[in-house]
Amino acid sequence: MKNRALFVGALITCSAGILAAEPLPRTGSPEAQGVSSDALREFVEALDRIPSMHSVMVLRHGQVVAEAWWKPEAADKAHILNSVSKSFCSTAVGLAVAEGKLTLDDRVLGFFPDNAPAEISENLKALRVRDLLTMSSGHDPEPKAAPGSGPTVKQFLATPLAHAPGTHFQYNTMGTYVLSAIVTKVTGEKVVDYLKPRLFDPLGIEGAKWDESAEGYSLGGYGLYLKTEDLAKLGQLYLQKGKWNGKQLITEDWVAQATSKQVRNDPGSHTGMGPDWKQGYGFQFWRCQNGAFRGDGAGGQFCIVLPEQDTVIAMTAGGADMQAELNAIWDKLLPALKNSNPPIPENPSAQAKLKEAIGKLEVKTPPGK
Repeated sequence: MKNRALFVGALITCSAGILAAEPLPRTGSPEAQGVSSDALREFVEALDRIPSMHSVMVLRHGQVVAEAWWKPEAADKAHILNSVSKSFCSTAVGLAVAEGKLTLDDRVLGFFPDNAPAEISENLKALRVRDLLTMSSGHDPEPKAAPGSGPTVKQFLATPLAHAPGTHFQYNTMGTYVLSAIVTKVTGEKVVDYLKPRLFDPLGIEGAKWDESAEGYSLGGYGLYLKTEDLAKLGQLYLQKGKWNGKQLITEDWVAQATSKQVRNDPGSHTGMGPDWKQGYGFQFWRCQNGAFRGDGAGGQFCIVLPEQDTVIAMTAGGADMQAELNAIWDKLLPALKNSNPPIPENPSAQAKLKEAIGKLEVKTPPGK
């Protein structure tokens, strides 16, 4: 495979084959997009102090200004996204809504009459698609699959709802699985296949893999494997209010609803997490501090969008401290994004130091593991 050097914030060597599938733009320097190479280096170094980091990519004004992989991770390697998968499943729901296949107020039981429990509570009768999207189905605690088995729609519907739907936030991965099943019911396709011509192909995302259940549905809430750049593309699409290369892939209204605060999650079921888990929840997207929103997944997977700064950050990891990853953005990167009118003066020395810092990165194993 033929290699060539690209100026990606720092001069980082990438494989031409990796970039064949409609890569994100990589032209010029970080300073050309109003970002200091020194600040990017400090941001990467802050991430490097967090054990188990795997990758990071920063986009500003639609341009990749920095990207890095901690060896042995690599740009062409697909990574498990864990619960960032939920944001892709939500996008599939939004596309199905736009096509008239379902509505947010459709009752969940209506899609699965053969899986209904013998006794149907009033809360279950009232459960809507909207409630699944906002993690407010009424479960408390979160329903879990039986040990050694995967999720099933029947088990979800049989789990009692302690609260009226729409009134109580409770993180609910099996609820996202049911959303995946609903998309398949109304489209006749698994979510991974449904998204291919509508999302993956237009964004230039190749080889998407999504684990599925014994029932034949994409897992929805987890199990999706994509590359770091693919993850950044989803963030850029939502930053651009659903438009890509002049075409509206997802409706602007869906983007606005999915990424805004639909329900409170303070207090919520993530009480042990940091402040960024208490800013509100949308349609399978979290609200963040500093006016941002994100998809996130256990172990340190992130797709973070900062609309006010026209910036997207994608990160993958193998068990990192998730709040520490976000704090590195707020502490090191955000202050460098104040300049909304690029460029700023070029700094070849700082660019060289950024390149050098990226070249030294290796995955650090946490103590005791």
